[in-house]
Amino acid sequence: MGDKSTFKQLREDEREVRKQLIIKAAKELFEEKSFHEIGMRDIAVKAGVSAASIYRYFPSRDDLFVEALIQDINEIEQRFQRRLKHGDTIEDITLAVVDYMIDNEAAFQMMCHFMIRGELNPQALKKFNGVQRYFLNMFDNVVKNSEGSGKLRLNTQAFFASLAGIVLTFRNCPGRTAEEKRKAIHKLALIIMRQGAEALEKA
Repeated sequence: MGDKSTFKQLREDEREVRKQLIIKAAKELFEEKSFHEIGMRDIAVKAGVSAASIYRYFPSRDDLFVEALIQDINEIEQRFQRRLKHGDTIEDITLAVVDYMIDNEAAFQMMCHFMIRGELNPQALKKFNGVQRYFLNMFDNVVKNSEGSGKLRLNTQAFFASLAGIVLTFRNCPGRTAEEKRKAIHKLALIIMRQGAEALEKA
């Protein structure tokens, strides 16, 4: 009985390792190419597995990328929690969000792809909607718990969409260095945050 349980656990561990290997390969490819350039065969080659074996873990490419996005959301949450423990202000949190989008090309591309395309199979769509709700709730809690949040009752969806729009618009702005682009994005993000706070104070 014990040997069977151990064998079953080893099989489950092996399955999880392979699943994570596939997710890691997909995210690495997203750092190099756009979503439409990546096929399951590309992911299989990168992961060192057969294309057919990927479908044992993920029914479709969308399901695979939603799973990868879930992992990124978990990482963002941990970053937020660490910042809150250190007493970061809402300005600090705002810049942390845009920095994450700038520095994590794969996660940002996945978010943009799913938000723009909006055509997922039902299973992937259900997962993505859950991820989106979870992220917005998490972000809303961060804003509420941040220093000065009493004055910043900004609609979370509008705030996040504004930050994502700024990053999308200026992350590849020609004629600027990476540092210049980051500074411009920071400046615009803080303007959005402060103007929203001022508007709500006057309301």
